[in-house]
Amino acid sequence: MRTVGVEEELLLVDPATGEPRALSAAVLARVSLDDAGQDVFEKELHEQMLEFATHPQADMARLHAEIVRCREEAGRHAGGIGCAVAALATSPLPVTPSIGVNRRYEWMAEQYGVVVHEQLVLGCHVHVSVESDEEGVAVIDRVRPWLPVLAALSANSPFWQGRDSSYSSYRSRVWQRWPSAGPTELFGSAERYHRRVADMLATGTILDDGMVYFDIRLSQRYPTVEFRVADVCLDASTAVVLAALARALVDTAAREWRDGAEPAGTSVSLLRLAAWRAARSGLTSELLHPATMRRMPAGTVLRALLEHTAEALAAAGDLERVREGVDELLRHGNGARVQRELLDRTGSLREVVAACVRRTQAV
Repeated sequence: MRTVGVEEELLLVDPATGEPRALSAAVLARVSLDDAGQDVFEKELHEQMLEFATHPQADMARLHAEIVRCREEAGRHAGGIGCAVAALATSPLPVTPSIGVNRRYEWMAEQYGVVVHEQLVLGCHVHVSVESDEEGVAVIDRVRPWLPVLAALSANSPFWQGRDSSYSSYRSRVWQRWPSAGPTELFGSAERYHRRVADMLATGTILDDGMVYFDIRLSQRYPTVEFRVADVCLDASTAVVLAALARALVDTAAREWRDGAEPAGTSVSLLRLAAWRAARSGLTSELLHPATMRRMPAGTVLRALLEHTAEALAAAGDLERVREGVDELLRHGNGARVQRELLDRTGSLREVVAACVRRTQAV
């Protein structure tokens, strides 16, 4: 069975005001003192962020337990220096991001200017193991139309600089400012994939292959494909549904490749429209159906994803968990809907952040 790993980026906030705090270096220093040899937490571009990565897991219950544990540890270490962590993909309150001290980050700031200085967004990346680069690229080619559906499911960034953005995932719109971000055309082979990356590097526009920000890519560090479209999810259970669906999409695509089925030739221009629609609507309205690229209710499109991956989900023992998770999201909403409902009830973005801090730690 394929293994799955999850990387989550968490927002560091003041527990009293809800405002982001530029304390990632202090949190990581505390981690190194309290947990020598701890390899879970990493620094990120901005000092208001803390990233963790789970170990590869084959069992979704174990993955869920590790995400919960990592969130608890992040909260404990942050609490030790007077801040808290929130699984929010953008800050609801106004913020001026601080860039970490790092030669690579300094190069990015010099090259990209305001893009870097405004880029405080937090995602969830899902790694799914593949047998080879050839299989990985075959998967990348075949899952492209389904990626906006995963983005809609995870949407958790309705607010930007103290205002409602009118989007469910404004993080994804901000992310598109990077020159290498977004959907890709069909590659057809690992050789063509690597040639494209080499051509991108040769332009000097990006520093290294870590800045190849495709919506899904071959990982530089692991034998995996890396799904990069999702907001960090407010609830750990949503992150597990996302991970299970990502694995099922990989299994389904790999089977299609082995059977000789050609990938859909959906154009990048239509994929960009599907991604925009997912960012705008989330699960509250309509999405573009991957098979037709026409608008349909979000529930219909999510159930199409379940049907498309049902065999793989059942084989992994994940079908019931994912069905229940999808039903829960359709009934009660993703993070974007929860945040807006919290604002409607409390009238305060500070209270929204406080509630999300508590929810981040929930099992």
